[in-house]
Amino acid sequence: MAPLWGGSRPRAEIASVPVSGFLGGRRLGYASGVAKQAKSRAKTRKTARRVRPLRWLSRWTLRLVLVAVVVVLLVVIAHSRLNPTLNHYMWSEEQRLGGVERRWVAFEDIAPVMARSVVAAEDANFCRHWGFDMAAIRAALEDGGRRGGSTLTQQVVKNVYLWHGRSYGRKALEALLTPVVETFWSKRRILEVYLNVAEFDEGVFGVAAAAEHYFGVGPDRLTPLQAARLAAVLPAPQSWSAAQPSAYVRRRTGSIMDGAATIAADGRAACFEGGG
Repeated sequence: MAPLWGGSRPRAEIASVPVSGFLGGRRLGYASGVAKQAKSRAKTRKTARRVRPLRWLSRWTLRLVLVAVVVVLLVVIAHSRLNPTLNHYMWSEEQRLGGVERRWVAFEDIAPVMARSVVAAEDANFCRHWGFDMAAIRAALEDGGRRGGSTLTQQVVKNVYLWHGRSYGRKALEALLTPVVETFWSKRRILEVYLNVAEFDEGVFGVAAAAEHYFGVGPDRLTPLQAARLAAVLPAPQSWSAAQPSAYVRRRTGSIMDGAATIAADGRAACFEGGG
């Protein structure tokens, strides 16, 4: 007789299906989940072990960079009052030549016309820029890089803290340090340092040594002509002579004398002659 409630299996048979089959499936699923979690944790630990040295390296690299920045700032700030010592280029020339001529002299002991002559020759807008003369840079780029676009501040950074030679690395460091120097040094201090570290002849550094070397006088006794001659040789001090000037140096000397008189008249010397 067919069951009244339908289906082909008797109720007793259905009731006799063991519950352990269902529980076993759940146990297997649970065990599988635990295994997956353990595998995931193991993978995470392995990744953490691999990442930990990179984090350590990154952390210490950042610390070293911060320490370097602080040291550079402290050195630049110190040089706003303390005179820089022998720089890299002076040292290399001293090794090559067996000695160099140099003597530090205070700004007050330099003839004012010498400062005006250097500004007229190298950086006519010295008092009007913040370290970079954008007009001069554009003119240098348009000229294909044959003329220099560096300001006196940039030259001070190169001479005091960096090295000579053209490279993107040096120019990048120069670009970073120039605003720092402009921030912590006065214009008068920048010009004072420049006049004491610039090369005026092979192995002759600073205006005091140059005045004695070329003219046999102290830097405070330089005439407008002598000051302009010294400023005229700055772009190529190992090739040009202030004592025996070529025709080009003579023409350049005349232009510098006119420029020095002009910046004195139009106020472009106020930032260093006024002590600012």
